[in-house]
Amino acid sequence: MKFGTKAIHAGVHPDESTGAIMTPIYQTSTYVQAGVGNHKGYEYSRTLNPTRHALEKNIAAIENGKFGACFGSGLAAIDCVIKMLNPGDEVISTNDLYGGSYRLFTTIFAKYGIVFHFVDMQNPKAVEALVNEKTKMIWVETPTNPMMNIIDIEAMSAIAKKAHALLCVDNTFATPYLQNPLDLGADIVMHSVTKYLGGHSDVVMGALVCSDEKIAGEMYRIQNSTGAVTAPMDSFLVLRGIKTLHLRVQRHCENGEVIARFLETHPKIEKVYWPGFENHPNHDVAKKQMRGFGGMISFTLKGNKLEEALEIVKKVELFALAESLGGVESLIGHPATMTHASIPKEAREKTGVVDSLIRLSVGVEDVEDLIADLKMALA
Repeated sequence: MKFGTKAIHAGVHPDESTGAIMTPIYQTSTYVQAGVGNHKGYEYSRTLNPTRHALEKNIAAIENGKFGACFGSGLAAIDCVIKMLNPGDEVISTNDLYGGSYRLFTTIFAKYGIVFHFVDMQNPKAVEALVNEKTKMIWVETPTNPMMNIIDIEAMSAIAKKAHALLCVDNTFATPYLQNPLDLGADIVMHSVTKYLGGHSDVVMGALVCSDEKIAGEMYRIQNSTGAVTAPMDSFLVLRGIKTLHLRVQRHCENGEVIARFLETHPKIEKVYWPGFENHPNHDVAKKQMRGFGGMISFTLKGNKLEEALEIVKKVELFALAESLGGVESLIGHPATMTHASIPKEAREKTGVVDSLIRLSVGVEDVEDLIADLKMALA
């Protein structure tokens, strides 16, 4: 089954009682049983809810996985994965990680004895150098947030398998439409569903997908035990959002390329970070593992002045100054003071998150209007 067909049909069926084509919102906490243990597969909505269940099957299908689980946020999904580890275990991750993930790793789980190493994952040898008998997980984010670095998933898979470690990939920026990490050797895929999967800036949610039954058992055990699940209404909204995922992401990619090439030639801009450029350090890897280069772009200003960057993000009119990304509307952000403020200045600047760095989430508006807005702000 092709992607667009799966996005619309996988995991969902007309309601048996009414014939409704949309999965109903099962706004219920519990389910009546005919007798003790005699029920229809549902006992309590923290454990399983029909609306969420349909969404979990749908997300698993579009990621070419067998098992899906949805959570109250992307960070709640990551929290579930790290809880599969034990004190003393070590995790290797990228040094330009999303700020929220970095904060979760370093301020929550590090104090429970889990050790995190952050390294430039564009160089597989740098990752190999950190592997030891305590390495139990490799955490990949590609493209990275906000530097748009590309990490070779197959290369990371080879390292993880040799170390008998889990490979987990944050696929939020690429979406299942552009990249399928399970097909490239990942064990677990994570999504901040809040972003492209929901697609309309009206839901906060996270998801995990895997194909291994043992990993899935742990995933569902932790999901049920900690209770960080998503609500039926939110599940319904994301089911609706995914039905147009392929259409939206295609437009995000088209608009993203036009804007990246416009920014590349602007006299006030020092550097544009977008994996579609042939001179991008890992452009060949991006071409190999992705089906498009997405609608996320970052750029720096000549002179690297914080005040100028803050003025630009405030001056735009169509691009909304806001956290998050992946909605139909275009957003603009300043990573150093917003999404990555939790990372120490010295550490973030080493990875390129300098004071003048601006990040764009290019929406699906008419691209001519978006370029006009940027021209005005940069003038």
